[in-house]
Amino acid sequence: MPNLPVLEPAELPPDSVEIGRIADAWGVKGWFKVMAYSADPEALFSSKRWYLQPSEKGAKSFFEGTVALAIRQARPHSDTVVAWAQGVDDRDAAEALRGARIFVPRSSFPTAAEDEYYWVDLIGLAVVNREGIPLGHVRELLSTGPQTTLVLAYQHEGKEQERMIPFVSAFIDKVELSERRITVDWQPDY
Repeated sequence: MPNLPVLEPAELPPDSVEIGRIADAWGVKGWFKVMAYSADPEALFSSKRWYLQPSEKGAKSFFEGTVALAIRQARPHSDTVVAWAQGVDDRDAAEALRGARIFVPRSSFPTAAEDEYYWVDLIGLAVVNREGIPLGHVRELLSTGPQTTLVLAYQHEGKEQERMIPFVSAFIDKVELSERRITVDWQPDY
């Protein structure tokens, strides 16, 4: 019987954001690899308590509901993040966490610098152009190498459509989180 990690049942904080998933064990001492959903996984490093939920697909987890994981250490490694947690003391315990979804409270994110935004804060914002014409709502963001692209969802003749706008200063005039709006230099027929 493999060693299972010691996990404590927990309530998911109301401001929780899913920021990654556990990919696999790393080494033999309980470390595990994390697939972060952001190119800058600062929230993983700043939070010392992660909340896990079982994977929605794939192999069945050994735990149900939400559990808390006290993080001993998290650090970048190559193109990924590796972490070590209380109660996860060997490779078997780390492998048992494979696929678990990681949540951290939004309140534990470091403060973003001026003109920097967390992707999670942009999802759902209305996007309008300089003339006030609605272009859609941010459905997701894509990292396309040198830049990030807003993926907007909008309706046209009763059908769901998609529009992409590079999230660069040449096209983004203003992000107003309090107004839940982004103003862009973009036309509907681009």
